[in-house]
Amino acid sequence: MAMTDNQTSKVNRLFQTLAYFGVVPFVGSFKWLQKLFGEKTPKTPEKSQVVLVVGANGGVGKRVVPRLQERGYQVRSLVRDAKKAQKVLGKNVEIVTADITKPETLTPEIFKNVSKIICCTGTRVQPVEGDNPNREKYYQGIKFFMPEVVEDPQLVEYEGMKNLVAAAKPQLQPSNNKIIFDFTNPTQDLKKTWGALDDIVMGGVSESSIRLTDTGAMFSGNVSTANSGGFV
Repeated sequence: MAMTDNQTSKVNRLFQTLAYFGVVPFVGSFKWLQKLFGEKTPKTPEKSQVVLVVGANGGVGKRVVPRLQERGYQVRSLVRDAKKAQKVLGKNVEIVTADITKPETLTPEIFKNVSKIICCTGTRVQPVEGDNPNREKYYQGIKFFMPEVVEDPQLVEYEGMKNLVAAAKPQLQPSNNKIIFDFTNPTQDLKKTWGALDDIVMGGVSESSIRLTDTGAMFSGNVSTANSGGFV
């Protein structure tokens, strides 16, 4: 049975995404990762400086915390449930409790000696049929369960981030600005280093692109929540 133009387009988008991230053999490559992060050995972090990981016991946060500790960083984990977080992260990490959707909980003490903040929070998603308290269905990563969003994305990812930035800004020490990447002189190599991650798996309805302009690069596209989608 022949594929429709729409199906062909989705297959092409999937292939391009996999190639960009180095998943397709001989087509994708990890050069973008090497360019973005470099190959130099990281400097030894200052022991007095603290990295605050927000949402530390989530799917991403619980992986970020041990990686930072392996590199010698002093980590402070911000979570909503300290008891649950300790089971996930262990006893060798500092845990503080707060809720970014409730600005009154983001006290100055949380940001004491903090030099960097890594935010791993996200709107909670779970199978439509429900999950257990440990979210085993969500984290098992093999069998597909139809997902549903069980929190308010605007409250968590917009209002929550605004609260976090507002609370952190007056507490952090000023530092020298460091340019991560300069988009003012765009070249074709830019697309090899920076690309758009489309909504291929969950819904397949969102689409984005990166376009070079005279003075920089522009990300654009369409984000749709139809068919359980909603990210780019």
